[in-house]
Amino acid sequence: MTSAKSIRHVPAGTSADEVDKIIQSDGGVIVDNLFPVEKIARLNAELDPVLKNWAPGIQGTEWMVEFAGRQTKRLTQLVTRSSVFRNEMLDDAALLSYIDTMMLPHADSYWMTSAQLIQLQPGEKCQMLHRDLENWPIFKQLGPDGPEAACNCLVALSEYTEEMGATRVIPGSHKWSDFNDRGSQEMTIAAEMEPGSGFIYSGKVLHGGGENKSNRPRRALAMAYNLGWLVPEEAYPFGVPLEMARQLGPRAQQLLGFRSFSNEIGGGGTVWQMDYRPLAEFLRLDKN
Repeated sequence: MTSAKSIRHVPAGTSADEVDKIIQSDGGVIVDNLFPVEKIARLNAELDPVLKNWAPGIQGTEWMVEFAGRQTKRLTQLVTRSSVFRNEMLDDAALLSYIDTMMLPHADSYWMTSAQLIQLQPGEKCQMLHRDLENWPIFKQLGPDGPEAACNCLVALSEYTEEMGATRVIPGSHKWSDFNDRGSQEMTIAAEMEPGSGFIYSGKVLHGGGENKSNRPRRALAMAYNLGWLVPEEAYPFGVPLEMARQLGPRAQQLLGFRSFSNEIGGGGTVWQMDYRPLAEFLRLDKN
């Protein structure tokens, strides 16, 4: 049950095949300068006014309240709240080329299961370690040999240091035989990175938010994905107006659930359709 002593970094522009090899080996990789800092600055400027008055914590069961962080601000519905996210980041070709390597071997397409801004306030404690595939418990039973049900990209929107609560990771934990074993904080290392860099990782790898021991908030953009035949966290078709979806490209529409999901790669049928018609046809998305 050994793990790597550091998280590997690669420069922006590294091929999807090379990134995939590192993720398969370690469970995750940091792509430096995945997004330019000027784009990060514009995203922050759009969301700062909303986040300023946003209360930390969430409503829910005691377990979910503890999991989400009592001193952590979580802002969702970014598609409607940020034009920078909607028009410049949601459908980013470089990022999606990396996500493709994990998702497309198991499904013809995939959802963006959630997109949220996560801001750890000073004094926030370590989050419990978890695997993102735990949203769908069957994949815990399947363990390392199960399909890659989910994956994530955490983009640093501020300094992302260990002192500020950088995400804690156990590299190699995606290969453990028992996925009910969540390891311990002593086994983790910090995914430190610069603003604009992205930590891309398997839904099988153990991780969790760090303790913010500083006097500054630590901010990240989390873009998580799941296979097209699974239910996502965010119900985008009920929150994103259809007219807004019409302005997006086909790939972004697919990510948000405005297009059907086929299962041809696995020999299955099409899901998320109407009257056995593709959803995009039913919604007239391809009409000028």
